[in-house]
Amino acid sequence: MNQEKERNNFTGTLGFVLASAASAIGLGNIWRFPFLAARDGGGLFLVCYLVLVATFGYTLLSSEIAIGRKTRQGPLTAYTQMDKRGSAIGVLACLVPVLILPYYCVIGGWVLKYLAAFVSGAGLAAAGDKYFTGFITSTWEPIFWFAIFMAAVVFIIYLGVEQGIEKYSKVLMPVFFLMIIGVSVYSLTLSYTDASGVTRTGWEGFLVYTVPNLEGVTFSKFLNVLMDAMGQLFYSISVAMGIMVAYGSYAKKDVDLSQSINHIELFDTLAAFLAGVMIIPAVYTFMGKEGMSAGPSLMFISLPKVFAAMGSAGSVVGIVFFVMVTFAALTSAMSVQEAIVASFMDRFDWERSKATLLIGLYALIGGIIVCLGYNVAYFELPLPNGAVAQILDLMDYISNIVFMPLVAIGECLLIGWVVGADWIIEEIEQGKYTFGRKSMYRIMVKYVTPVLLFILFLQAFGVFN
Repeated sequence: MNQEKERNNFTGTLGFVLASAASAIGLGNIWRFPFLAARDGGGLFLVCYLVLVATFGYTLLSSEIAIGRKTRQGPLTAYTQMDKRGSAIGVLACLVPVLILPYYCVIGGWVLKYLAAFVSGAGLAAAGDKYFTGFITSTWEPIFWFAIFMAAVVFIIYLGVEQGIEKYSKVLMPVFFLMIIGVSVYSLTLSYTDASGVTRTGWEGFLVYTVPNLEGVTFSKFLNVLMDAMGQLFYSISVAMGIMVAYGSYAKKDVDLSQSINHIELFDTLAAFLAGVMIIPAVYTFMGKEGMSAGPSLMFISLPKVFAAMGSAGSVVGIVFFVMVTFAALTSAMSVQEAIVASFMDRFDWERSKATLLIGLYALIGGIIVCLGYNVAYFELPLPNGAVAQILDLMDYISNIVFMPLVAIGECLLIGWVVGADWIIEEIEQGKYTFGRKSMYRIMVKYVTPVLLFILFLQAFGVFN
């Protein structure tokens, strides 16, 4: 089978950049980035994150996109084409999206449920203390919303690269940015006086978010902030999960990869920063610093309470917010499924329709099991990092905390010590283009990035707890 002739492609640079950025901008940007920034000294976290974007993130993103375009393969087979010893990396890189797809689409169903609640005028009820817990622990309703979200993902992937992924990304991403900018500006104008007479404003919350707080910062604390920023960046830019390898394989040879990678990182970083501008001032205004919390509780518990406290405007803001989050969840879920579809098409010579439907069926079954993990199949399992997990948390731990660092470490060792950094640099510089940070890239991919990744991997086992 001639992959070069038959493989689908993005139509050009714009389609490639928007689709890749759409993949990177997901739920982690919206609920995890603001929480970490608020917890880790505001501007201190932002500075660490920006430095890592320009070095650590750039190295991994450049590597995976170049691997994809040079091999014209999905993640399962791309690493083997680099060197036969890369087969294990390819298997792990394919297993990551296989684990992520079912539970990510379940969370996408949660987002749809809240969007429906605000559209129907039930936003005040959604702000209730037991609303979220009551919803996810019910038997059939989470499955219903998950199935709708899953069907939308399968439909777009079934349409293909150009008519599905690229077409919808070109529409959803501009609308997403218009919405997040609008809500961010509104968030800065908020003001609230609580029952004790204390007045808090959105601008004060913005300063909490952006001004570095160095009080009590020790080397150990700084290292924790650095690891938080690296962990956030790690899955924020969709590396080590096969996505960027698959998307890179769809990029045409005349696309300037170096410039495109810069644009992808710019869009992703801007979206993460604006998510903080949108969320932190609003939560601070109505709930104070204690309102910030990690994970789904920020988006499904804290923010609905904030929207309810806004009065009549809160219903509109809630609708806009959950439409925006739906877009982010949908584009990321599309890319997760596409990484698996590309792998199976390349490895087993399947047609897109067959791969899409069979993987969709697997995700449907897996997602139902995840939904039942909050009721009839509920259990609690202590993890090495000190957390307690049920089905969704366990899948997230294995994929994000264990497998992804291993994929990235293997990738760096393969590039830096087996095939050589020039293997990547030659692809990025193909034709008339230049790779402006190639000296930094050589050092990062061979020495610095593997060490940082190994430290991050050790965190999975509670080494630094």
